[in-house]
Amino acid sequence: MINTIIFDFGNIFIDLNMPGLEKAFKDLGLTEWNEELDELNKRFEIGKISETEFIQGFQKQLPDATVDEIRAAWNAILGVFPLERVEFLQNLKGKYRLFLLTNTDMIHIDHFEHKEGMSMTRDFYNCFEKVYYSYELGMRKPDVEIFKFLINKHELSPKRTLFVDDKKENTDAAASLGLVVWNLKVGEEVVTDLFAKKIISL
Repeated sequence: MINTIIFDFGNIFIDLNMPGLEKAFKDLGLTEWNEELDELNKRFEIGKISETEFIQGFQKQLPDATVDEIRAAWNAILGVFPLERVEFLQNLKGKYRLFLLTNTDMIHIDHFEHKEGMSMTRDFYNCFEKVYYSYELGMRKPDVEIFKFLINKHELSPKRTLFVDDKKENTDAAASLGLVVWNLKVGEEVVTDLFAKKIISL
């Protein structure tokens, strides 16, 4: 019987707008996303580089773009944060141990908190026993070490722990350690379908 749920953030609670991100950078002159930018993103997500170094990495390929323009383009991926998903979490609180585990960076989190406001973000964060950001941990999914860290730190039983994420490589990594997983299909499913999936019940 499940007693713990670990949730991803992007496309689970906050909608991600990939077309918006692509358009924003195209408008700044970026012709295509490349391996150098992918590596830059990964390093930023595990806190290996600062926000300044991250933006400077983009400016190497977009020399005419300002810091504010790059930051705004980077945040264009963050979409709607539906209230009903927070209410869903509040309904789970006290019935399950809840954790948030997300690959993210300080730019996105700062923007999210500013955009949604103190009251909404506080209500959201208060649903969780602990919130974990990859840039603070120095690890990111699908590295199995990030799951081992949570299991050991919070003395979780993998077979009684559900992990919810929209990326199959992440749920596969969690499943390899014995966690129960739900690889949510974006556009077909939403997190509030959890009870309908019959994985857990109130």
